[in-house]
Amino acid sequence: MSWLLTWSVTGAVIGLLFGLGVILVALGLPANRRPGLDARLAPYLRDAIPPSRLLTRIPTQQSRIAALTRPVVADLGRWLDRILGGSASVRRRLQRTGRAPDLDGFRSEQVLWGAAGGVVGIGLGLVALAAGRGSVVPVVVLVLACVLAGIVARDQWLSSEAARRERRMLAEFPTVAELLALAVSAGEGATGALDRVCRLSRGELSTELGRCLADARAGANLPTALQGLADRTGIVSLARFVDGMVVAVERGTPLAEVLRAQAQDVREAGRRAVMESGGRKEIGMMIPVVFLVLPVTVLFAVFPAFAFLKFTT
Repeated sequence: MSWLLTWSVTGAVIGLLFGLGVILVALGLPANRRPGLDARLAPYLRDAIPPSRLLTRIPTQQSRIAALTRPVVADLGRWLDRILGGSASVRRRLQRTGRAPDLDGFRSEQVLWGAAGGVVGIGLGLVALAAGRGSVVPVVVLVLACVLAGIVARDQWLSSEAARRERRMLAEFPTVAELLALAVSAGEGATGALDRVCRLSRGELSTELGRCLADARAGANLPTALQGLADRTGIVSLARFVDGMVVAVERGTPLAEVLRAQAQDVREAGRRAVMESGGRKEIGMMIPVVFLVLPVTVLFAVFPAFAFLKFTT
């Protein structure tokens, strides 16, 4: 029986290696290695003299492996993007995390997370086969499920990153709005107030305001730069803040009062959110009280009476 198990494990490993070899051969066919338009035009569009090869760094073993696997990972990422879709949502969430909307890079990360999940699935499957508690088909299903779980986990992690960053921005927002109001009340213009706040504060929101200031200095008008801030984030209160600043700048209304009102609104919204969270936690605390503490209390109250009745009878 043990030799049958050994042969089944050996056959599964050989079949896996054979499948990987077939996939690599298919990816290496000339039809799949055709250079794109950028690769064909790049040698004729270079405007700089290439550096001497003596000045380049000697590639290590890790860099050679990365250079060999990078095209395969990129091709798998593009194939995964064609299957999953949702490119607009991914770019939007990448912007909300403060990163460049590099869709190809994110799909490559999903491929690597899926590969890590596949390695974990293969390890679990080999352990199950060695223990004699499984066959080849469930192991293959387990590996595929682990690969899919890794891909989905990377997508969920991106969403959680965007949510955490927006919570930090929302926590910084009242202070930044008060600083802007103080700077405007002291005589600064909108651009000068943004510059002063970006120099004096640190955080996610000040970084976004710095990007708006850089866009304004690069040639865009301030309302357009501020609207870009609202487009890069998913915070409703920040979008209202940007709309108020844009209206104040375009129509000449008092900007300091608008900023103070926006900061007060955000504080009120944060207070309401805390009260709602406390209400939900209070309801959640009733579950262990009703299903654990209360039955134990009733048991302690009733058990002596039952014991006494049993003793008397």
